[in-house]
Amino acid sequence: ELRVVGHNRGGLLVDLGGVHGFVPASQLAGFPRQAQEEARLQELARYVNTTLRLKVIEFDRGRNRLILSERIANPPISRADQLLASIQPEQTRKGVVRNVTDFGAFVDLGGVEGLVHVSELSWEYVKHPRDMLSPGQQVDVYVLEVDREQKRIACSIKRLKPNPWAEIAQKLRPGDWITGVITSVVPFGAFVRIADGVEGLIHTSELAEGNFLHPRDVVREGQSVKVRVMDIDPQQKRMRLSLRSANSKGDGVQTRKRSEWTGTGTSTGDEIPPPPPDPGYWKSLAESGL
Repeated sequence: ELRVVGHNRGGLLVDLGGVHGFVPASQLAGFPRQAQEEARLQELARYVNTTLRLKVIEFDRGRNRLILSERIANPPISRADQLLASIQPEQTRKGVVRNVTDFGAFVDLGGVEGLVHVSELSWEYVKHPRDMLSPGQQVDVYVLEVDREQKRIACSIKRLKPNPWAEIAQKLRPGDWITGVITSVVPFGAFVRIADGVEGLIHTSELAEGNFLHPRDVVREGQSVKVRVMDIDPQQKRMRLSLRSANSKGDGVQTRKRSEWTGTGTSTGDEIPPPPPDPGYWKSLAESGL
């Protein structure tokens, strides 16, 4: 850091304890490049008796030559760096989708890009980001995290909408009845959409009384069913449902009778409980994550 003691047409003179150094006008940060001669001299005169932070760029003892630069010592901050410095977590920013990949979408926030991971696109299951976004689309994003060193910005679109799991957990309690639509039938049960972004699982053990080879023998995709809530975990986004309880009320799938169970041909009209779960039940239950 040196004090400016004078100026001339080419730049500034600085004092280094009895030795003068020279700072060319082209090496001054923010100095007007194409100023007229008179305006240029006036601008240089304003530096006199100020202190500048400088870096030595040339030193020749034999020629008594010492050249310094303010511009190199204080590199200008790029617009992208300025924007990155202004972006903070929990902000909402407007952007334009630039690229859509298998794992998410990159959004231009005005000079820097943020990534919206596929898991942050929607509260509902998204098979591929292309199902929701396309290049050139304007979107609002919620800033989750900013890594200034790596110049990475994690964003979310779904966080701009209420969490449906939190809302449903306030409305429903275990034991409540609710109507939903079967969205998927898998070997270990069936998934039911209760609300937008909320699906619960009916495990095979809770589908119906009696024996059946596959859950598709009981329910089908697109079918509307009345189910009973067994358990809700909004943090893990899990809900256990039962259709078997509805069957006893005459809703949903018909319950098998004793005559159908024993094959005796004698119909008593009495219902009997299902047999104890086989080893495959526990395996499928573990695989389901419940």
